[in-house]
Amino acid sequence: MADIAGQANDGMDEDTQKGKFLTFSLGNEYYGLEISYVTEIIGIQPITEIPELPDYVKGIVNLRGKIVPVMDVRLRFKKPFREYNDRTCIIVIDIKDISIGLIVDSVSEVLTIPDNNIVPPPDMKAAQNKYIKGIGKVESEIKLLLDCEKLLTDDEATNFSNL
Repeated sequence: MADIAGQANDGMDEDTQKGKFLTFSLGNEYYGLEISYVTEIIGIQPITEIPELPDYVKGIVNLRGKIVPVMDVRLRFKKPFREYNDRTCIIVIDIKDISIGLIVDSVSEVLTIPDNNIVPPPDMKAAQNKYIKGIGKVESEIKLLLDCEKLLTDDEATNFSNL
């Protein structure tokens, strides 16, 4: 995990980050996040619950003195909850000037996916589809590429910044 975290963002300028995605899994589905959003990857750790938040917001963690809200991506995507285990990770990303932790089943690797291997998502009305920016083709596999900016609504971003 440290190697992946080290690749995530250390000293890369925007050009070297272009086309790079941190890939992770939720069950049998594989997703990618633009590496430019990723600040670090940590193992699952104790989460302090906060009352009256949506079910997909699990609470907050203390990350070296910084309070970071954490969201279970499975629940955000309306998938069934799965118990956390030693493969469960928190991907810390910065969106809308807020650090947020994304709980995922496991982190895979950093991949370069050229623009010509990315196609737009199918035009379906499914709610989950709004989080998908594109579909990356990597050899025989497909990675659903997330639009990090859409993981939080403006209201949620405001609420998280107040935590």
